[in-house]
Amino acid sequence: MGIEKEALYKVILDNMPEGINVIDSEGCIVYANKASAKYAHAADPADMFGKPITRYYSKAAVLEVISTRKSMNDVKITHANGRTFIVNAFPVYFEEVFFGGVASFRDITEIEELSKKMESLELELALSQGTDIFDIFIGKSCSLKGAIDKAQRSIAAIGGPRHSIILGETGTGKTMLAKAMYYFAKKIKVIKPDAPFIEVNCAQFTNPDIAVMEVFGTEKGAYTGATDKPGLVELANKGVLFLDEAHALVQHQTMLLKLIESGTIRRIGGRTERELDLIIIAASSKNLKKEFLPELYQRIAQYQIDIPPLRERSDAERESMLNYFAGQYILRAKERNNVELQIVFTSQAKEILLHGEYERNIRQFRDVIFASIDAAAPLVSNLPYDSKNMIKVLVLAVHIPLTMLESDSWKAEPQPEPDTDGLIDLKIKELHKNGLGPRKIASEMQKQGYSIEYYQVAYKLKKIRYES
Repeated sequence: MGIEKEALYKVILDNMPEGINVIDSEGCIVYANKASAKYAHAADPADMFGKPITRYYSKAAVLEVISTRKSMNDVKITHANGRTFIVNAFPVYFEEVFFGGVASFRDITEIEELSKKMESLELELALSQGTDIFDIFIGKSCSLKGAIDKAQRSIAAIGGPRHSIILGETGTGKTMLAKAMYYFAKKIKVIKPDAPFIEVNCAQFTNPDIAVMEVFGTEKGAYTGATDKPGLVELANKGVLFLDEAHALVQHQTMLLKLIESGTIRRIGGRTERELDLIIIAASSKNLKKEFLPELYQRIAQYQIDIPPLRERSDAERESMLNYFAGQYILRAKERNNVELQIVFTSQAKEILLHGEYERNIRQFRDVIFASIDAAAPLVSNLPYDSKNMIKVLVLAVHIPLTMLESDSWKAEPQPEPDTDGLIDLKIKELHKNGLGPRKIASEMQKQGYSIEYYQVAYKLKKIRYES
């Protein structure tokens, strides 16, 4: 064909839906694909070359990779513009000399917003119907029983309400529990129906000076150009202040402690003490006892609520979550495209989904389920124009992006495909049941990103027959 390899690679990378950034050891961009340029609002990827990555991505995870020279997998980052990305990044060596880092990332803002919208609607519905707010939680009477009991007590204590902390790994549902506590407080009239819920992501502030002004507000004259502006703490008065990623609140913990002890704050540059009455809920994936000042931890952790990771949830709970997220997908298809879907998972597909390893817990579980249904469902552009019939979507094992389940799927060097929990065997079995031989099975799996040859498939099939 006469196509140069570099040109071919560029075409491939520019057609990937994920953004790709390559930076040198100084943090400057040496390559970016079209998706990255689109996310960064750059006219052309070439315009980004040679410039510091922080000009386009203020919280670039790949900078930490350069610093530590260790890979980062499935890190969720929300940038100043409000867009949320899942990032994988790894260091790059050329002829054993450290060169820089590579990051691959995808925008999950719409998924996050949809999930939050659904959660809020469910909580509003529970409030309006007078049902138990906490009924929306799968595992309420099992794995989450202790957590929900503490959440209720922190809000409904006769001498309360109390401040609390919610601890749990990334993606376990800390924000949803905090919102449920807020709606519960409204339901039992601890706070008024129009009381605010103010969420502060403490990790979003890279500059501690900006953070303190945003959180505690400013008084005119505090600095050149300063105006009278209430902080997020003031906006939460008579309601709930939710401090997410509270471990990032390294600076100005004494101001938060003063608020808790005296019930007053003073804006930056101000002299007036302002009285506030609010419930503080702090959430973190880290041990706040080690991150907070001892006095602050003691005052804010009047109730410590621990949420278990997905791997500690029962099979029944995980299956209920699978059905719930499939239901969310159906609702979204109806809402966005007026399409009626029926989603069915084969037993093999369900087995893989329910027993995969999810470092980001429920959030990653949801993303993998959505991606699997995406792969199984027809594109909107391929639907009949006047289609009114229900479309049945059969999710097979081959539709599951298993690389999303692997904690070490992004490597600088190609790695052999791990056969964790027999997932590859399950996929081979299903393809074989559909009438495919070793060569076609290998070809199909290679399309899915697996480095497996036909003779390896043949060996596995022989082994499977022998064991059965």
